[in-house]
Amino acid sequence: MPVDSPLGKSRRIALAGLSALLAGCERLGFLAANAPSIFGPYKRHANIAYGADPQHRLDVYVPRQASAVPRAVVLFWHGGRWRFGGKADYRFVGAALAESGYVAVVANYRHYPQVKMPGFMDDAARAALWAAAHAEEFGGDRRRLYLMGHSAGAHLAALVTLDTSYFAAAGESAPRIAGVIGLSGPYDFLPLLEPDVQDMFGPPPIYPQSQPINFVRADAPPMLLVHGLDDDTVRPKNSRNLASALGALGVAVTLKLYPKVSHADTVAALTTLLRGRAPTLADITAFIESRALAS
Repeated sequence: MPVDSPLGKSRRIALAGLSALLAGCERLGFLAANAPSIFGPYKRHANIAYGADPQHRLDVYVPRQASAVPRAVVLFWHGGRWRFGGKADYRFVGAALAESGYVAVVANYRHYPQVKMPGFMDDAARAALWAAAHAEEFGGDRRRLYLMGHSAGAHLAALVTLDTSYFAAAGESAPRIAGVIGLSGPYDFLPLLEPDVQDMFGPPPIYPQSQPINFVRADAPPMLLVHGLDDDTVRPKNSRNLASALGALGVAVTLKLYPKVSHADTVAALTTLLRGRAPTLADITAFIESRALAS
């Protein structure tokens, strides 16, 4: 049996601690995740307003290396049960996407109980419209806009794409969405059992409006759905069911199910220290690049 070096053992302990902290959404975990991303080959434009509320703020990450062609734009929303979290916790996501050659937009949105649905969905539509309208200012291609999220953020990305009524409510047509990237997302989660979730998506007659799977359509953009098989927060059946419903209509959908990967691991794998935990970043870049070749 090989003998583990003290450095290797310390690194494994640190990684295990980081993953556990992220899983609990603890502040120290996010600090550890973001520390390697503070300095990188990108420029961060912070706290840009996309609406009137103090939560209507986003950060844009632009690769420093020049590009001969406009870059794909990836808009990311954080998880947190529609109640917690913020863009500052997910600097590592913006950094990972920018280092991969994309313009990354990491957006805040209003949380429950400040708003119920459709409040945070209205915010998702506003942020997507902003990203499309301002893509060229940051070297992006508005025709290559990808909506991405983790957990509750994946719900926002999928639902605002499939149910275009939120763009109509904002008084504009839906932007051209090149694809959706969902990490550990809830898409088919009725019945609602927790009192706060019942309240934020209620009253009961409108519960079905909260379910992305109820809005699948044949002209939906391609989707990448990523889920860990050890996810006991949002069950993998959410991604399986949405992928099946989309595929039945002929929508291009890629389903990636990761063995021994938890709810938090799918996004935590975007940090420098946890890249080996799951191939999230490789699958995201492969998905975006495959769409570029197909267009």
